[in-house]
This record gives sequence, structure tokens and C-alpha cells, in this order.
Amino acid sequence: MHLKDSGFLDADKILLTPPGLHERVRELEEHLVKRLNTAKEYSDRAIVIFGSRCYLHSTDPRDVDDIIDEAGGDARRTDAKNCVDMLADAEERERLSGGQKVYWLPPGWFEYWKIVFKDWDKGLANETFPQHDKAIMLDSLGVFEEYSVNSPEKILEFSDWMGIPLEPGEISLERFKSLLLECLER
Repeated sequence: MHLKDSGFLDADKILLTPPGLHERVRELEEHLVKRLNTAKEYSDRAIVIFGSRCYLHSTDPRDVDDIIDEAGGDARRTDAKNCVDMLADAEERERLSGGQKVYWLPPGWFEYWKIVFKDWDKGLANETFPQHDKAIMLDSLGVFEEYSVNSPEKILEFSDWMGIPLEPGEISLERFKSLLLECLER
């Protein structure tokens, strides 16, 4: 919504899918198709802000582009692997990592972590996160700073659940904006 409020994005309608659907791919497909069908009611064109690896199903050979194509209409997907790649490319992440092994996450994953990781128990968290030195939230809007001032206990709760420190990785929105502009040019 920040890009719309700032005047960069002139969208007829912004439609969102619920957080955490990468873990529940059938729900992801259902919500994505519904949003694409709704988008057709508002505009001839749509930009789908999903990465190429956002729909990975062990028994379904289709990918997110296949689902978009099957829905019909003129919808174009951002050219990124996932939400992290949309915010910071590999070079930017390497710079931010300082050579450490990092678990990357966008601000929404932090804000909605109990939904994103709803089916995870502490054992799965222990298997996943501690193999990283730290987690970095790719933050272009000061989300981490706002939480550190107003609700530091939420940062500590999430960090404790992951078993690794969480810190901000300050980025700009330039990569994300360029991916949206590329969609308009295709």
C-alpha cells in the first residue's frame, strides 16, 4: 500500500492473498485463481506479485506461471524467485549478510509469523532456523524500528522461537519497483 500512497503505483485495485500460503499450496492456488478472476472485473491487465518458486507441489508438475496462464487474461508475474528476491537481489543479500549464513524474511513474515508458520512446532523450528547464524528482515519501511520502539517483546518472541537473532536489513524499494515496471513493459 506504501507504493500506492506514495503515488508510484496507480492500480485500479490491489488484491491480496492471505499470508503463509507457500506452506499450503492448494490454498495458494485457490486464492490466486480467485484473485485473478476478481482482477479481471477491474482491469484488462494484472501484475501478480509471486515468485517463480512460490508454488512448489510435490505431485503437481505445474508452477505458478501455469496457474496464471490457466486463469486466463493478461496477467504478468514479477520476475523473481520469491518474496525475498523481490526485495533484494543476491548481490544485495550478500552485502547485507556480511558473510554469515542468513535466514531471510520480508516484514510480512515477521508481522504474521504465527500464521506463516502455523503448522510448525518447535521441533521443526529447531531443525530449520539454527542452521543459520541469524535472521535478517529485509526492511524498507522501518517496520523493525517501529517494533523495536513500540513492541520489542514481539521481536524477542519471534527470535526466541527461531532460536537465532533477528536484525533489520535496511533496503530501498528500488528493486521491487523495477520488477513492477518490467511487468508493465512486457
